[in-house]
Amino acid sequence: MVDTKRIALVTGANKGIGLEIARQLSEAGLTVIIGARNLELGRAAAAELGSHGAPVDVVRIDVNDDGSITEAADQIAARHGRLDILVNNAGIVDAADGPPTRSSTAAVRRIMETNFIGTLAVTQAMLPLLRKSQAGRIVNLSSALGSLSINSDPSSPFYSARLIGYNASKAAVNMLTAQLCAELRDTPIVVNSVSPGYVKTDLTGHTGFMTPAEGARMPVKYALLGDEAVSGRFVGPDGDTPW
Repeated sequence: MVDTKRIALVTGANKGIGLEIARQLSEAGLTVIIGARNLELGRAAAAELGSHGAPVDVVRIDVNDDGSITEAADQIAARHGRLDILVNNAGIVDAADGPPTRSSTAAVRRIMETNFIGTLAVTQAMLPLLRKSQAGRIVNLSSALGSLSINSDPSSPFYSARLIGYNASKAAVNMLTAQLCAELRDTPIVVNSVSPGYVKTDLTGHTGFMTPAEGARMPVKYALLGDEAVSGRFVGPDGDTPW
């Protein structure tokens, strides 16, 4: 039977901001697919959300494993037939990351593989399903740290946050957003980079000043954009973020 509700895939959705994005999309009446590297953790998250009666699915998807990405796309196609929303949330930091003069190149490589190449790989795999939607939406989770303008502005509060691997990975995600927007401009698919803000999660060592629920609001807003949707933006909690 064809699912008449909008269908959303959220990667890295078994905890943190990803879980809250999935929760809020579910509360908005969507069919949510929890994407998780660990299937058991994904099932536990899906069971938590599904306990309130909303339809929740789960797929194993490791953004560093092309085979798992292909299998996840095949499973979504078989179960749902299309995808209306893709939220590229999965991402990592690395303790060995740091300023360009001291950062571990191995750490930078791991971060880029996950945060950028993984996001690109998932997007490519899910695009055939998104093309079947009447109004596809792609939300790439970015960060103010991915802004070249902010990184080069001594007056910015983020100027001293020199994490060459993480910052560069989010700048690359922004490039993906800009180029996808141009490539898909004649389609119903809208793509935007969204910074959730500084959120208390495992990723930040719980040092942020926003809750995961608060951090999820902006990505959810852009996932649910209607006919007025504008593509190719880079936004955060305070509005437009400079590239």
